[in-house]
Amino acid sequence: MGSQGSDGDVDKQKQKEIDNWLPITSSRNAKWWYSTFHNVTAMVGAGVLSLPYAMSALGWGPGVVILVLSWVITLYTLWQMVEMHEMVPGKRFDRYHELGQYAFGEKLGLYIVVPQQLVVEVGVDIVYMVTGGKSLQKIYNLAQPNGKPLKTTYFIMIFASCHFVLAHLPNFNAISMVSLAAAVMSLSYSTIAWAASVHKGIEKNVEYGSRASTTPAKVFNFLSALGDVAFAYAGHNVVLEIQATIPSTPAKPSKGPMWRGVVFAYIVVAMCYFPVALVGYWVYGNKVEDNILISLEKPTWLIIMANAFVVIHVIGSYQLYAMPVFDMIETVLVKKLHFKPSTMLRFVSRNLYVAFTMFVAITFPFFGGLLGFFGGFAFAPTTYFLPCVMWLAIYKPRRFSMSWFANCICIILGVLLVILAPIGALRSIILSAKTYKFYS
Repeated sequence: MGSQGSDGDVDKQKQKEIDNWLPITSSRNAKWWYSTFHNVTAMVGAGVLSLPYAMSALGWGPGVVILVLSWVITLYTLWQMVEMHEMVPGKRFDRYHELGQYAFGEKLGLYIVVPQQLVVEVGVDIVYMVTGGKSLQKIYNLAQPNGKPLKTTYFIMIFASCHFVLAHLPNFNAISMVSLAAAVMSLSYSTIAWAASVHKGIEKNVEYGSRASTTPAKVFNFLSALGDVAFAYAGHNVVLEIQATIPSTPAKPSKGPMWRGVVFAYIVVAMCYFPVALVGYWVYGNKVEDNILISLEKPTWLIIMANAFVVIHVIGSYQLYAMPVFDMIETVLVKKLHFKPSTMLRFVSRNLYVAFTMFVAITFPFFGGLLGFFGGFAFAPTTYFLPCVMWLAIYKPRRFSMSWFANCICIILGVLLVILAPIGALRSIILSAKTYKFYS
């Protein structure tokens, strides 16, 4: 009996050592403002620059409603995630799939959450590889208007090179400075985008009608734009992992500081999104480009600066979305395949991941359209209704109560998104694939 007890203790000690090594659970001394800039970095993507273009497909009324509604719903589902992190006394759900396993059962929880979370996190990382590379290319083209034209491939490789270094920062707290820089940058380039547009003033003969002439094209554009706006709020995939870094005691649970951080983050997100979307559409109407910085054109130095800010921001975002993936890879290697936790293991596995995302980005630079398509199946659930389904499964609120209604409405809207958004994205993939050449 004694030997069994000591075996159990050894196992527990071993698990504790592994947890202290894994990126999500190794450091629990984050301050509340860490959660602010981690959340801003996770949520404000370079996608903010395409919001005016989405507005031009949606029109004033639906556009404003969808922007505001997305902001409110995702703030509500984020609050649910923060609340559920420690709803079982003495236990913390440090990862999205752990919460899923508690809500839906050990096996089913894994099958529901992990594939969706991986699609989102790996997908976002690949898109950021493309975004970073293309922003570097824009900087080069603006700085060297008569220079030799270089392939996007080379710029994606240049962008990837810094991740081969940064990927070896062990955990979330180690990347907090990178994340802070990224959050400041996202606010900076958003401000440049709308302030420079205001300074430029409304274009002559501006029109606010739909850019498409045929009804089917209008409908497809509307659905595609719906996806663009909805996926602008997608920080939920890393929120439990961020909260896991905040210290917690029964008297002072982590949800207090985490929620304060989230509220501040959402105020910053509103300061980035609403002015860019509304001012950009107001100034350029339906002639706005899918990246508002292209519509600005001049002054060159300002656009170079804004693109540089985009590059720094997506460097931080890439690391933030990669961290839970590193955690999953390292958990499988150490707990399932029984590798010894070591620096070498981390070095090899993380470099392979960065190389993989770089390769896919180089092969499919129109990956943004692909993400709208796959994202529709993964972004919408993990952000809009999976938290609500878990909430209903765990707390079982009374039928027809306020909480029951709120969750059901979010679930219905989320399911509609899953069905409608990929349709618009599929059309844009088909259009861009027509003219596409590999490794051009």
